[in-house]
Amino acid sequence: MHTHLRYREFIGDAHRLVVKIGSRVLVQSTGRPHRRRMAALVEQMAALQSGGREVVIITSGAVGTGMAGLGMKTKPTALADLQMAAAVGQARLMTLYDTLFAKHGCRVGQVLLTHDDFHNGIRQNNARRTMENMLAHGVIPIVNENDVVAVEELQSDLKKLGDNDLLAGMVTKMLHADLLILLTTADGVREFLPEGKSRRIPLIEAITPRIFKHVAPKAGGISTGGMGSKLRAAKGVAEAGISVVIADGRRPADLARIMAGRDVGTFILPSVAR
Repeated sequence: MHTHLRYREFIGDAHRLVVKIGSRVLVQSTGRPHRRRMAALVEQMAALQSGGREVVIITSGAVGTGMAGLGMKTKPTALADLQMAAAVGQARLMTLYDTLFAKHGCRVGQVLLTHDDFHNGIRQNNARRTMENMLAHGVIPIVNENDVVAVEELQSDLKKLGDNDLLAGMVTKMLHADLLILLTTADGVREFLPEGKSRRIPLIEAITPRIFKHVAPKAGGISTGGMGSKLRAAKGVAEAGISVVIADGRRPADLARIMAGRDVGTFILPSVAR
């Protein structure tokens, strides 16, 4: 057995999981949802819950889904239009999640948060209490940034917060989860080689400045994040003593492989004992 696989042996013991799904995993460039991919991801997450685990989903894709609903061909640049697309998209996205999870006998509930909620003790406690109660009653929280009233994600290029990765990290720490899985359109963190090729890094023991040098520029389009924002979120989570996996959400079956301790994506070790 490779040494790095030994670190994954305990992933299967994780009880409370936070799964963040990126926009480019969920939504096509046209803004239409990848329905088959979403259905496959939902099937995997429903299986995790039926196996006795608690699952919290951090979802992107509201703006892209709203674009399709509004007939927008390209992502708007005006903040008001972005917020309008988010408002329309949230309803459509949650309806789709509800329909897909219901096929597996699972109940879901929407949780909309802003970054300010984590800086206000009362509001953070309220959010934690609500989500803990949902989990206790078998309801899967589906969390997204409240883009209608918050602009941090929509202005991520200026704020350097990036997509919902930071939100996923905050929720993971708030709920004292055992594992954060960041699903993106890459098969993990990749090391770029001099001849122009790249290779996946299976294990990161500590996120250092050197690791960030492996990050390629973000692709843009529907997505607002990139590998850099995922590494920043993972760093905060790992420093809280929680393991992180960055993997390819376009291969939904990999969720089961991750939980089985297989060599999937990039596994980031917790920095301190919990």
